[in-house]
Amino acid sequence: MFPTFNFPSRPKPPPRDSGAPPIKRGPLVWTVLVLVVLALILVAASRVWTEILWFDHLDFLTVFTTQWVARIVLFVVAALVLGVATWVSLTIAYRSRPVYVPTTASLQAMDRYREAFEPLRRVAMIGVPVVVGLFAGGAAQGRWQEMLLFLNRQPFGDVDPQFSMDVSFYVFTLPVLRFVASFFLAMVVVALLGAVIVHYLYGGIRIGLPGPGERITRAARAQLGVLAALVCLVVACSYWLDRYSMLLGATGRFHGAGYTAINANLPAKTILAIIAVFVAALFAFTAVRGNWRLPALGVGLMVVSALAIGWAYPALVQTFSVNPNAQAKESPYIQRNIDATLAAYGLEDVEIGAYSAKTTAEAGALRDDAESTASIRLLDPTVVPPTFRQLQQNKQYYDFSDVLAVDRYEIEGQKRDTVIAVRDVKLSGVDASSQTWVNQHTVYTHGYGVVAAYGNTTNTDGRPAFYEGDIPPVGELGEYEPRVYFGQSSPEYSIVGAPEGTEPWELDYPDDAAPQGQKNTTYSGDGGPSVGNLVNKVLYALKFGSTNILFSDRVTSESQILYDRDPAMRVQKVAPYLTLDERVYPAVVDGRVVWVVDGYTTTSGYPYSRFQDLGDVTRDSLTAATLATGLRPIEPQTI
Repeated sequence: MFPTFNFPSRPKPPPRDSGAPPIKRGPLVWTVLVLVVLALILVAASRVWTEILWFDHLDFLTVFTTQWVARIVLFVVAALVLGVATWVSLTIAYRSRPVYVPTTASLQAMDRYREAFEPLRRVAMIGVPVVVGLFAGGAAQGRWQEMLLFLNRQPFGDVDPQFSMDVSFYVFTLPVLRFVASFFLAMVVVALLGAVIVHYLYGGIRIGLPGPGERITRAARAQLGVLAALVCLVVACSYWLDRYSMLLGATGRFHGAGYTAINANLPAKTILAIIAVFVAALFAFTAVRGNWRLPALGVGLMVVSALAIGWAYPALVQTFSVNPNAQAKESPYIQRNIDATLAAYGLEDVEIGAYSAKTTAEAGALRDDAESTASIRLLDPTVVPPTFRQLQQNKQYYDFSDVLAVDRYEIEGQKRDTVIAVRDVKLSGVDASSQTWVNQHTVYTHGYGVVAAYGNTTNTDGRPAFYEGDIPPVGELGEYEPRVYFGQSSPEYSIVGAPEGTEPWELDYPDDAAPQGQKNTTYSGDGGPSVGNLVNKVLYALKFGSTNILFSDRVTSESQILYDRDPAMRVQKVAPYLTLDERVYPAVVDGRVVWVVDGYTTTSGYPYSRFQDLGDVTRDSLTAATLATGLRPIEPQTI
């Protein structure tokens, strides 16, 4: 039980009359402020609502709503918890302030600080918790994915070799527990700091007085003792969780907890957690009765124990026991690493056997390998793009990727190695005099066709042997829809579509025989939200900062707006739980140009398994950079 205090209320000082008339804000100032706030709200609403339209059009609205509901709930809960905890701590500290504060020469300065702070007290008592809560909410909402994984967790069916916990605990539960522990530690520390400041400002803590009982009031001692005890309890929880986290780290040349971690660090973490609980009990005892000598000794014990048990002892074990006998000491834990890695990557059933390599050639060996030899690629997809541009780009407003894709297509009944590229639109190639809003967003809306060459064959002059190319497309891939509205270099947004009977204005390619010297088209697909009504026009005009969307005659009742058109970006938005390969590949499938995006469900929480960068796993001769994610793939998925 905590002591209660009844203090007489202090009379409020009479208001000061400076003699100057109060400053009144005119209606113009308030009008401007209201308009600014409304404008900011409208811009923010346009961003959110256009995202809703985008997801809804693709039938993935639940992805958006689930993500944002999770973000909002985490923000509100974290902001309320930390904000209310801070407010309660400040309020208790203020209401339990002493009525009469002993005055000494060293404490007289605090009277001036109190007088200066008093006019701002009410604002500070509310403003500080609000600001702290906003920061906490902003930090917590970023953990929405971990929280959703935790709420939808499923057992793996495999257990770790040390604690016999299901792997799902490490993948789904442990990250959330560590976040909750760090959040509560921050909450209690902030509440403790706020209480110390208020007690010191209002005389609950008095530095400079001779007696221990005079340096801090009973109310201040009770509050600070309880908060310090909570800090120690949260630290104890963190030490306890560290025991499980050790199975996820790297130990020298292998991953997971080794001999030193299991036989030195693990007992040390347990002992440190117990010591932290003991020190918390000392602080709780001090809060009710006693002085700060015992908890101070306890804190010293925690520090010394952390150095001696948590750092020095494991270092000695590693140096004098493990290093001289590494093979014998670490073998069981290396085997744990091997078994867990095979399980994490689904390789448990791989058969391992020895074979004898042949160093002498046999007659007819090359003849048997003739088919494989014929498939050896001669074209380097990282080198040949300039040649593709020179021979097949046709116009400056078309372009190819800097690294082309490779594939295999059946040509004339044979599987042929292929280097393939999409002829995508490139607005920077449009002549400067034609760089108008109409051209950029309603005329140059799409790329046109693919270009394919044999990867293992060249012409007599060394040029690629194209079997698909030109505009309009001619080649061995058959008829397909050549217009490419979604690509890696598509414009930020394009407005496509027009009422039936309207003369087309979206450029396909120049054609001297066509009217106006070019072949035009009108988009007939369903790839973007409608921008044909006034509300959507206003929203997208705000989103993209262009009033032309409102007033252009090209924006009709049948218009759609295409944006976020990069294939990898689109997949990442609708499937944020996937880790994507850094490369996407174009392909002609069933009469359409499609993009192949490889996505993986990944985790960094499989105990004892070896880390592997996804970029290293998927790197090939076409990969120009590494996607360093440090994740372990569990299940590949092709989108």
